[in-house]
This record gives sequence, structure tokens and C-alpha cells, in this order.
Amino acid sequence: MKRTIVLWAMLLFTAGAFAQNTYKATIKEAKTNRILSGATVKISGTSLETTSDEKGSIILNNIPSGKQIIQYTYVGFLTKTDTLTFPLSNTTPAEISLTSVAENEELEEVVVSATRSTRTIASIPTRVEVIGGEELDEKGNMKPGDIRMMLAESTGIQTQQTSATSGNSAIRIQGLDGKYTQIIRDGFPLYSGFSGGLGLLQIAPLDLQQVEVIKGSSSTLYGGGAIAGLVNLVSKKPTNERQLNFLLNGTSALGLDVSSFYAQKFDKIGITIYGAYNKGTAYDPSGIGLTAIPKFDRFTLNPKLFFYFNEATTLSAGINATTEKRIGGDLEYVRGNASAAHSYFEENKTGRYSSQLELDHKLNDSEKIVIRNSVSYYDRSIGLPDYLFSGVQVSTYSEANYSWNSEKADWVAGVNFLTDHFREHQNSSVALRSYHYTTIGAFAQNTWNLAEKFSIESGIRGDYHNEYGFFFLPKISGLLKINQHFSMRLGGGLGYKAPTVFTEDAERIQFRNVLPIDVKNTKAERSYGANYDVNYRTSIVDGQVGFSINHMFFYTRINNPILLTPDAGGNLAYVQPNGNLDTKGMETNAKITYSNFKLFIGYTFADVNQHMGSKSMVYPLVSKHRLNNVLMYEIEDKWKIGLEAYYFNKQQLNDGTTGKSYWTTGFMAEKLWERFSIFVNFENFSDTRQTKFDTIYTGTLTAPVFRDIYAPVDGFVVNGGIKIRL
Repeated sequence: MKRTIVLWAMLLFTAGAFAQNTYKATIKEAKTNRILSGATVKISGTSLETTSDEKGSIILNNIPSGKQIIQYTYVGFLTKTDTLTFPLSNTTPAEISLTSVAENEELEEVVVSATRSTRTIASIPTRVEVIGGEELDEKGNMKPGDIRMMLAESTGIQTQQTSATSGNSAIRIQGLDGKYTQIIRDGFPLYSGFSGGLGLLQIAPLDLQQVEVIKGSSSTLYGGGAIAGLVNLVSKKPTNERQLNFLLNGTSALGLDVSSFYAQKFDKIGITIYGAYNKGTAYDPSGIGLTAIPKFDRFTLNPKLFFYFNEATTLSAGINATTEKRIGGDLEYVRGNASAAHSYFEENKTGRYSSQLELDHKLNDSEKIVIRNSVSYYDRSIGLPDYLFSGVQVSTYSEANYSWNSEKADWVAGVNFLTDHFREHQNSSVALRSYHYTTIGAFAQNTWNLAEKFSIESGIRGDYHNEYGFFFLPKISGLLKINQHFSMRLGGGLGYKAPTVFTEDAERIQFRNVLPIDVKNTKAERSYGANYDVNYRTSIVDGQVGFSINHMFFYTRINNPILLTPDAGGNLAYVQPNGNLDTKGMETNAKITYSNFKLFIGYTFADVNQHMGSKSMVYPLVSKHRLNNVLMYEIEDKWKIGLEAYYFNKQQLNDGTTGKSYWTTGFMAEKLWERFSIFVNFENFSDTRQTKFDTIYTGTLTAPVFRDIYAPVDGFVVNGGIKIRL
């Protein structure tokens, strides 16, 4: 009898255990609560697997007792895992929510520092574009030595080459000259005036965490110069986990890039060190006898220390140092075979040194004070046959600001003091173009959530310039989140630019015969402008395809623009004719994601015109219509493959002619392992070159007169290398 009772008890226990080892769940989309049929649910390490039915339901039987890892997958959604211990104490069917890939991208918390706010990019009323770490890494494969390509491949931004033989370049935002864009690093203005001439060529992406671009006036926080926009380069910071990266890259044009980055945070101290050597070899793919890529050697060292006194106070101190010798011109001369027939050259020697010091102190969870200072020293000489232009620019920047953040509103207010002193060396009898500017300014900005779906950002700034007087610079932007798919922004503000001789027009002729600016009879350039954009995000085809689009309209007007015009004796003088310069147009950016594929399509329409009295003319070197197309295939931590195609519409040239429209193409592939990756890039494999369909100079090889460079001159170049992460 006892045996019978024991047997029945064992059978009942087994049956009870079997009942507990059945798992039931319903699979839904996180945001919309929509039922997901066809989702796969699997017990890791076993053969137990099933898919959800039309009601989103699943049942898994015969699950072994103990801890089990359950994996949920669905095309177009992020994989989710749960750890459960069987037998379960609760047999009620579980509700599992999966997040779509598109939704996850929308929720990425990218904090933007250019607006001096603690808000993420999705909640800032000012429109900001961020090039993040992964995209920086991909662009770094294509041109590891500088950031020209990274910026030029964004909609609304165009790289303008100012030297046919030395590669000197500037960026144009929405068609406006590079002098109207302010480039800063970690909030410090370091690349303007004389020091901006080679800036794009001397900034590498390896030690950058992200790049932030604000299009339109950004003068409220950063003062004069940010009329067309602002580019903020954000450096990587030390973390508890060591970062040690090496990059070695070589090109078919015999170029070489060797760079390294180290960062680590210890108990009370942190350190970052970036070092690089970049080499270019004289290269002439067109066979015209002039260098499309100059010969150059560049050395860069950027060390920075972080002192963590306590949880509230951090002090950082860093130095950026770059030296470069760059020579282009007649190919034979550059190779060391100078003769009477091979005598033309253009030689740039530069030394760029700057310091950054910043103290960040948190008063409490809501308030903090930041004090910062930088000193920048820039020495450059430009040498040509029988001509030399050289000088030294010393600039300083000091600022103190206070910020207060709450759930509903953010405030930032501060004062800053800038000096900009340029001293030209006396190399000839021409009048020196030296100047000394000082500016003191005060600013305040407020970001306020007026309602759950509406926020507004407003600010004012007052600047006093020692030569051009007082400037009042208000701005305002609004963000309306209509629903989970739609949002829109509207903003505008005023800006100004203190004139200097350092413009694209003067850079193209190496400042030869350019007269000093007559400050007493010259006004500061003033601007006003506005942007309006609409954003839409969604997922379609049962969540398998993510789709997002941003469409922006823009307008900027600059009053009293200075123009370089012919003067007596073959000289060139800056004048301010009665009139204005305006740019208006639109940008469209669309992104489509499916599985491991991402497609980016961008279109820019920029209509830029110079108005003088009753006359109006098309502004030169602006591609009115541009297309950006990028297709990426990526398997996380395994492969990155990209295909690119860019279209540039015809451009009006300074000599009155019109350039040709053209396409450029590129292909990049990278294979990744845990600690290293190898990459190859076929840049401009269609071999588009201006020398194929137009001339780049007139006259003779010994005394060339260069025309505008509006298309690539280096053609098809292959580069490849290895990246190591230790």
C-alpha cells in the first residue's frame, strides 16, 4: 500500500513539474503595442524554438528545469533576451515588447555640446546635425589624414579647393564662403582668419568623438564669424576602459598616414594623447606637369590631462601642436629637378600651436560653472617664385559661464574676451596687412519646455569690437513634436563678421597685391537668416523597414559684404558696394534601413546671388543642385561595405564661364575582428577630374595663371590599411 502511495505521489510531482516547464508569451511592438506574428522565440543552448502566431502568441513545451536564456528575434527589430528559472512560479503568459531598429535609432541619446545644453539631439529646438563615432570611423577609412571628405559629404556643405597645386581648401555651408563658417574645437575657436587657410587639411578624425554642425547664424553663443554656420569638433575623453588605437594607411598616390590615440581614466587623473605623421608624394595623374597632390610632411601631437579633484570639479589642460611643410607646383621642380623650364612652385610652411585650459565645477545637481582659456599661435609662410607672404597670428579666448538645468528649463549665461592679432612680416615694399582686434561679449540663452510637445530656445548676445563697435545678436528657435512620427523646427538669428584680408579670393592668389582693409571706411558684415525643417520617422512593411526624412528650407542675407576688386597699379582692394549677398534653398535627407542595409539620399538646392544696386549676379563656385547617395551594408563587428555616388551641378566661375556638371563615386570595405580591422577604399573610381573636361590654368608652365578649381584634380586613388584596437 505504501509503495502505491509513493508511486502516485511521484507521478503527480512529475506532472506538476512538467506543467511548470511550459512557457507562454505574447510578442508585441514596444511603441505601438502592435501584435508581431512570425517572431522567433528560442531557448538558447537547446533545439527548442517556435514562432508567434497571428495573435502574437507562442508556447514552448518540455523546457528543462533551471536557468534558461530565452531569445526573441524579429526582422527589423532589436534582438531581446530574458533569463528565467524553471519551473516558473507564475504561469500567466508574459508580454514581450520588441523595439524596431528605426525606433531605436530615434531614441539614441546623442548629447550636443555646441548648444551648451544637457539635452539630447532629439529635444533641442536648434537644428543640429551630428556625425557620430561610427560614421567618423567610416569616413576615416576614406581620408584618414584630414576632415575634408567627412564634411563635404554632408548635404549643404561643399569643399572649395583654393589652390590647384597645394590642395588648400575651405568649406562652404549653403553656398557661402568659408570665412562665414566658424570652426571650433571643444568650444574653443581655433581656426579662423590666417589660421583657417589650411585648417581642414590639418585636422584628423581619429581623436574625434563626434562632429556637430549648426547651419545658419550661431553667433549668440560664439560671437562673430558664425554667419553661415558652426562646426564643433568634439574630442574623445578618457574612460575607465583603456582606449589604444593605431591606424596605418597607404595610398596608390604614395601617400602615408600613421596615427595613434591613447586615452584612459585613472582614480584622480585622466589622459588622452593623439600623435600622427602624414606624408604626401608629388602626384600628377593628368600628365600636365603640375601636382594634383603636393609633396608634404606633417607631424601632429595633441596631449591632454584631466584632473578629477572630486565628483564636482574637473580641470583639463591640453596642447595641440602641428608642423607641416607642403610644396606643390611643377612636378619636376618638386621632385628636385629644377631648371629654367621647371621653375614654378608653391610652398607652404606652417606651425600651429594652441593650448586649452578648462575648469568645470558643479555647484549642485542643477548648476555648474565653467571657466576656460585658450591661446593659439599660428606661423605660416607662402612662397612662390619671386614672392613671399608670411606672418604670425596670435589669438586668445577666455570665457566664464554659468548654467542651470531643470526638468522644464535650461539656462546658460556668460562673458568672454577674444583677441586676434596678425603681424605680417615685411617681405616687400607693399603695405602690411597686420591688424589687432579685441572683442568683449556677454550672452544668455534659455531653453524652455512650454508644453509637453513644444519647446523654445531663445538667446541674446552683446559684443563690443574695438574697430567695428557694438553688435546686438538675438536668436530664437522652436521645436514642435506633433506626434511620435512628426516634428518640426523653426529658428533664426542675427550674426556679424569683422572683415579681414583672409578670404577665399585672396587665398587663391596667395594674397599677392592684396591691399590692407581700410578699417575707417569699412563696416562689419551683418547678417540675418532663418531655417525651417520637418522631420518624419516611421517603420513600414511590418516593422522590417525603417524610414526617416528631414526637409529644411533656409535663407541667409549678408549686408555690406566685402568684395575683392581690381585697383590702381595692378593691386586688389576690398570694397563694400551698396548691396547684399543672399542664399536661399532647401536640403532633403532621407534614410532607409532594412536588415543590414542602410541607404542615405541627400539633395541640396542652393541659390546664392550677389546684389549690387539694381544689378544681381549668380555667386561663383556654388553647385546649385547636389545629390548625395550612400548605400551601406554592415554586419556588426564583422563587415562594413559602402558605395557612394555624388552629383554636382554646373557652377558659375569667377572668370565668367560656367563649369561642367559631374559625378564622383567611391567604394569602401572593411573587415573587422575583435582587436583589429583591415580596410580598402576606392575613391573616385570613375576617375572624375577637371583636367578631363576643362582646363585648370592658362599661360605657361613657368608662369601659370590658375582658374577656379571646381572638380577633383587627383582622380582615382586607392587607399587601404589596418586599424588596431588594444
